[in-house]
Amino acid sequence: MNLQERVFRQFETSVEASRESLARLGEIIEIAGVRLAQCLLSDGKILCCGNGGSAAQAQHFSSEMLNRFERERPGLPAIALTCDTSTLTSIANDYRFDDVFAKQIRALGHSNDLLVVYTTSGNSSSILSAVTAAHDRDMSVLALSGRDGGALSPLLLETDIEIRVPSETTARIQEVHLLITHCLCDLIDHQLFGD
Repeated sequence: MNLQERVFRQFETSVEASRESLARLGEIIEIAGVRLAQCLLSDGKILCCGNGGSAAQAQHFSSEMLNRFERERPGLPAIALTCDTSTLTSIANDYRFDDVFAKQIRALGHSNDLLVVYTTSGNSSSILSAVTAAHDRDMSVLALSGRDGGALSPLLLETDIEIRVPSETTARIQEVHLLITHCLCDLIDHQLFGD
């Protein structure tokens, strides 16, 4: 396979993952968009987290909320728990890395807030601890996951939402997570600000 064929294959598998995700996840994405809008309409805020590429996804989502997505509108309350390096490193140093998001959630989270977690495997200890902390604060969780959902899926409550991308490949899961994030932004803006 030459280099151009490799590029073509990357695009093809990405399109295939997006199509399969749409067929399986369209309804749950809509439900998640409604839940996020309800959170914001109830004066709640969105807390987001993830590790590595998923941290970038969490930051991307919060920036779309705080600044704007595709239209001029007021900023919406969202915090990426991945951005404050002093907080992250102090928690990791003084306690353990598994607590870097959970301690922030326990300090910042309230019952009308919503935690959005991004994880391709569903097995990151820091994400599992974050979900437990959110539940301790009576917060609902929206989990964007992949593969088989990992250890995360059994932690989720009936009031939580899991959008699980049907792929085993990290790159494909992350690509679809980004598309889902943009769908959620569009749904929020439409519900809060109309056409």
